[in-house]
Amino acid sequence: MYSYAIPHLDATIHIALYENVSNSEELLKRIIAASTLEGDEGDIERATLNYAFVDPTLVTSLTQLQTAVYHALLSSSQSNLRTKTVHSEIIYILNPTNNITEALRRFGVSKSTRSLILIRVNERPPHPSIEELETAMNDLVNGEPVELDRLSAVTDWAAVRKVYKLNGDVVLAGVKGDEEKRIVNELVISTVATKSVAA
Repeated sequence: MYSYAIPHLDATIHIALYENVSNSEELLKRIIAASTLEGDEGDIERATLNYAFVDPTLVTSLTQLQTAVYHALLSSSQSNLRTKTVHSEIIYILNPTNNITEALRRFGVSKSTRSLILIRVNERPPHPSIEELETAMNDLVNGEPVELDRLSAVTDWAAVRKVYKLNGDVVLAGVKGDEEKRIVNELVISTVATKSVAA
């Protein structure tokens, strides 16, 4: 798990990547059900699922994720969220369009998700310890926790180019391999970074 702080926003962020996930359909059902559960049961389930569940196939780098997290936190600090929580805002910001349903479909957990990123944003102290969060995440996801440097191996680069509408971009003409991935990553980060301005 990768953890870092944004001191001026009084936030800590934790990002974990899982491969060989076998309970994505169950997680999706729980997330949907938790949104309508009432009373103490609903509060407990929402607290248990208090993460951004991101399918990493359209994620090109840690920087892309950090950019989305930062903009979601800024929106939260200014009471300007377009979604219900800072975690759903991260997923919204990752998507190049302003359609929230589309963002959840593209970037959220689905029945077919086999690799999964969990992001936990803690905006106000006291923040849970890294050990507590790791245990909670591992209890939630039936999968193998792996280092974030595995991220590019699960990225679907062709799908990224299609979703971010990069196939006709002149800067990618004739470029292949690692150089193509580098340029695609830079273009994707720029799109995520400017979303709040363009929205």
